[in-house]
Amino acid sequence: MSRLIVVSNRVNPPTGKGDETVGGLAMALSAALREYSGLWFGWSGKTTPEFTGHLNVERCDGVTVATIDLEESDLNEYYNGYANKTLWPLFHYRQDLTAYDRSYGEGYERVNKRFAETLAPLIQPDDLIWVHDYHLIPLARELRKLGIKNRIGFFLHIPWPAHQLMVTLPGHQKLVQSLFDYDLVGFQTPEYRQAFEEYVLTEARGAAVGPNDLRAFGRTVKVGAFPIGIDAAEFAEMAKSDRAWRTYDVMMAHTAFRSLIVGVDRLDYSKGLEERFIGFEHFLAAHPEMVREVLMLQIAPVSREGVEAYQEIRARLDALSGRINGEYADIDRNPVRYVNKNYRRDELAGVYRAARVALVTPLRDGMNLVAKEYVAAQDPENPGVLILSRFAGAANQLKQALIVNPNSPEEIADALQRALAMPLAERKERWRMMFDNVRREDVSAWRDAFVGALEDIREVHTALAS
Repeated sequence: MSRLIVVSNRVNPPTGKGDETVGGLAMALSAALREYSGLWFGWSGKTTPEFTGHLNVERCDGVTVATIDLEESDLNEYYNGYANKTLWPLFHYRQDLTAYDRSYGEGYERVNKRFAETLAPLIQPDDLIWVHDYHLIPLARELRKLGIKNRIGFFLHIPWPAHQLMVTLPGHQKLVQSLFDYDLVGFQTPEYRQAFEEYVLTEARGAAVGPNDLRAFGRTVKVGAFPIGIDAAEFAEMAKSDRAWRTYDVMMAHTAFRSLIVGVDRLDYSKGLEERFIGFEHFLAAHPEMVREVLMLQIAPVSREGVEAYQEIRARLDALSGRINGEYADIDRNPVRYVNKNYRRDELAGVYRAARVALVTPLRDGMNLVAKEYVAAQDPENPGVLILSRFAGAANQLKQALIVNPNSPEEIADALQRALAMPLAERKERWRMMFDNVRREDVSAWRDAFVGALEDIREVHTALAS
């Protein structure tokens, strides 16, 4: 069996100490790495005055982890710059927030080259290499320059933008061309795969040479849609853990005589949090009889505080939540509880189980696993209702959710009214069908489908990048 090497910007394996803060993706990748006697390579999250290429190697719960430290300029230009000020907003359809700076692109190229030069000596001839996400698009190109001929796959966790949007990126063709140094490129949904194909066929004048093969720039790459999932059985069990039940009891006591509406998102402009707050405000205005009947809890841990756009959205959400509470609060309750704090996964499972409604309304999202975790955490005898954005990848699978356009506060308000009034029999039927999907198309199925497709590629990449 070939060894598997996973490469990602950050490395986050489980410690084996019962830390429930580690996500399901990390658990699934760790399981694959143990099965394949593999290696997880990436940035340590630390900076150093001068890049040396020194490898930090350790074993974490049976997984070999190798990390490198980056210079402060790498962090500013590669991570905060090109990755999070250029690619992230553009790929999430926020061209108005996209920053184009030559130094960002130079830092992005430099760090991908450093990753490749540090990783290459660790690669054995039969290793499978699985590269993750937008931070590392050029990595295969840099590895090919160093003579690496292994099968290399790439998975994009975020959306791939429409062709008309992609061409606004300076150097877009060079970025896309670097994807053709991979053997397999995976996307979350058929829509994102189709957007990539459209770019290749129109802008790169490429051709579809098979049902899953695209040819351009003198090379051929396999493409596919591999929707990521969660460990549904594990999360359902987690919702029954002692800590989850304690959190559930706290939430039920706090919302006595009220229905809990929950949102859990990283603080990010792509998550539609402002639109969600305004939709809830419309609901309260349209249904004054419900003001004392509901509590909206929004959990939004702060992220990327060094990026100005994130500082601005935090200020706007503070103002919005204050405005809603100022208008609709009473001496004994507030309609909105807004928290900028991280919680353990088992605590979130308890919150989900206590919530009558979940609002998962991103403006654009690769998948959104909160939607699937909410479904997995529900009580089968009294499940809640999922309100889901049509622009989340999860909407392709969870079709029994109440699907909304997150840009419309009226649609959000109407969906809230429908969810809160939904009969038990309908709630149970919708939940059952969604849970069947979440359980069937789980994170292990996603992992095995991608790695299996990469293993099936028999023609080893022989054409090295010039």
